[in-house]
Amino acid sequence: MRYELYYWPSIQGRGEFVRLALEEAGADYIDVARRKGGMAKLERLLDDPRVKPPFAPPFLKCGPLLIAQTANILLFLGARHGLAPKNEAGRLWVHQLQFTIADLVVEAHDVHHPIGSGLYYEDQKREAKRAAESFIAERSPKYLSYCERVLQRGRGSYLAGARLSYADLSLFQIVEGLRYAFPRTMKQWEKKIPRVIGLRNRVAARPRIAAYLASDARIPFNESGIFRHYPELDRSA
Repeated sequence: MRYELYYWPSIQGRGEFVRLALEEAGADYIDVARRKGGMAKLERLLDDPRVKPPFAPPFLKCGPLLIAQTANILLFLGARHGLAPKNEAGRLWVHQLQFTIADLVVEAHDVHHPIGSGLYYEDQKREAKRAAESFIAERSPKYLSYCERVLQRGRGSYLAGARLSYADLSLFQIVEGLRYAFPRTMKQWEKKIPRVIGLRNRVAARPRIAAYLASDARIPFNESGIFRHYPELDRSA
């Protein structure tokens, strides 16, 4: 059955975590809003009284199912496509890791929008500078060190052991996003998280992921998404 992914057409955002899972699974899917008339279809579905309404994209349609929230979508895809352990403890562990990554995503976004998402970055630059200092010095190292520790204590090349899970794909996206947003800072930090960077490299080398990254389907990072590069916020700039 073909999946329908609904997300904004010009940014990676939270939808990219879902795209990576669909690509790794070799799933048949369409990125609806990137097609002609797709945004109108997305908006109609949000207002459709016949469905349980999602709060916001991303959401995934699979037959009669309409699944929202990134971690929830990945939980669904993980079970269907071998991107999560089969046992309950393993599935919960991977989902726990995904929620931790989701927390980091929120904090990364709030660096450039610390007051409110409804304001432009230019309206909160002073506050963003302070937020960036805290994020670089304390928050992102805490998350990345945690992931490094998980890999160190694990029994395999990936977060949950020997097999790749959707949490590994999401951690790959985190590293890529932080490299884009804070390139000079990450160049320094990567020396302290060799296992995380090793995982990133293994994910990037997987055939389906490598093909996706080299294709037009991968939307470039830009200053409208979660990870934004403002040189003045990069401590080492």
